[in-house]
Amino acid sequence: MNKSPDIIIIGGGHNGLVCAAYLAKAGRQVLVLEANTQAGGLGATREFAPGFRASVAHTLPQLGKRLVKDLELERHGFGLAAQALPTVAMCTSGKHITVSGNELGGASASDTAAYPAYLQLMQKFAKAIKPFWHKRPPLLGSGGLRDAATLGQFGWKLRALGKQDMRELMRMIALPAQDLMDEYFESPLLKAALSWDANVGSKLAPRSPNNAVIALLYRMSGDLTGGLPLAKGGCGGLMDALAAAARAHGAELRLGSPVARVIVEQGQATGVQLGSGEIISAPTIVSNADPRTSFFKLLGARHLDVQFTHRINRLRMDGQVAKLHLALESLPNFTGLAHPDGRLLLAPDMAYIENAFDAAKYGGYARQLPMEVLLPSLRDDSLAPRDQHVLSALVQYAPYTVKGGWDAHRDSFLENALASLERYAPGIRECVIAAELLTPADLEQQFGVTGGHWHHGEFALDNWWMNRPTYGASRYHTPVSGFYLCGAGAHPGGGIMGAAGSNAARALLEEN
Repeated sequence: MNKSPDIIIIGGGHNGLVCAAYLAKAGRQVLVLEANTQAGGLGATREFAPGFRASVAHTLPQLGKRLVKDLELERHGFGLAAQALPTVAMCTSGKHITVSGNELGGASASDTAAYPAYLQLMQKFAKAIKPFWHKRPPLLGSGGLRDAATLGQFGWKLRALGKQDMRELMRMIALPAQDLMDEYFESPLLKAALSWDANVGSKLAPRSPNNAVIALLYRMSGDLTGGLPLAKGGCGGLMDALAAAARAHGAELRLGSPVARVIVEQGQATGVQLGSGEIISAPTIVSNADPRTSFFKLLGARHLDVQFTHRINRLRMDGQVAKLHLALESLPNFTGLAHPDGRLLLAPDMAYIENAFDAAKYGGYARQLPMEVLLPSLRDDSLAPRDQHVLSALVQYAPYTVKGGWDAHRDSFLENALASLERYAPGIRECVIAAELLTPADLEQQFGVTGGHWHHGEFALDNWWMNRPTYGASRYHTPVSGFYLCGAGAHPGGGIMGAAGSNAARALLEEN
């Protein structure tokens, strides 16, 4: 970069890279400062054992065609290893249920008949809400014509559902996943599998009220393919393409450059100071970090009023999901499954999930742990040596704070996870060459995410749209002039989607 930057972006996670690419494409001089030596944050593909690679995020359900097209990501190396992974609700007896598109395999006649109607209704609701994930949240009362238009469009989208479906959405929006599934299906195995996306990543279980359906609709917002896509090279393949797109438009990425603080002069953000002591000036600073890191560690509470800091302090930031990576010398044998190349959900019923959640609520963890399991090396041989494999699993529930500390419990939790896997894949331990367990505390330490929460705070009805992360910072700008947010703590939230980054870029371009 020959000129001084117009904009500094703190954090090279995917939203920071998306924001940088759009801003650079619009002609701004952008500098991205990333603390780690690799860009991509939780989406970066890393070697966790010699020759074995994986990323913390492992699928792309929320990624959209528009982002890929706008930034020409395919030209920069992005591609898919799988267009649409099937979901397999695993049964220890081998009587699995497969969910693929609008069809079920292995389910009862009544559940098979109910599923298309359920899916059609949920897709209808997701389609109605989808445009607003990609819009700047409106202001209520004091907003201008654009905000009034956004609110009007939202009301129209809901009204266009028809009176009956609009009422149904209003009724369903705060239902626990348990109630929703009980209304449609009989099989405990199927209900557990279909409830997974409503709760994963948040401090929620099937009986938790308030948030499950909106979280499920959010997970259904992607349109890259007709199913669950898997990136070539892991999610890091997408991260590399985003970084290449940002650089192609003129953005500069500096890795291994942790920011110590944002410099504020007379109420205006004017630059940053790196951990090395170096000061870099710019009239606009954008943080891809979570809200607590952004406002307290980088900006400093002294620059904010006390009511605002209280609201940020009240954000629910504790993660509940551990990530397990296994290096396997051979393909494990899952009972009743000839080829385990889908998304495997290990939860026989919703009580199994609820029991694991109850243990985590009190600073413990269950013996039998629900999991979402992939073997991405079956679709992408770049992730493991020849004839060997990677197992990538999301494990619930792992509390951020466990009684006695994670150093005392890491081996026990890993043992419980392996035992839970062995119920479905007998003998899998004999295949394991190496294991990596990343608890929420590890995610915080390695990736700088407060609480290890992949949404940068709970995704919930009281913390979404015009109240994410809180009023006064819900439109990407903040109470400090020149200081913006672009991370998952802003609207719309977490997941590999890029909407927070692209929305923030548009908001900044509108204001500057």
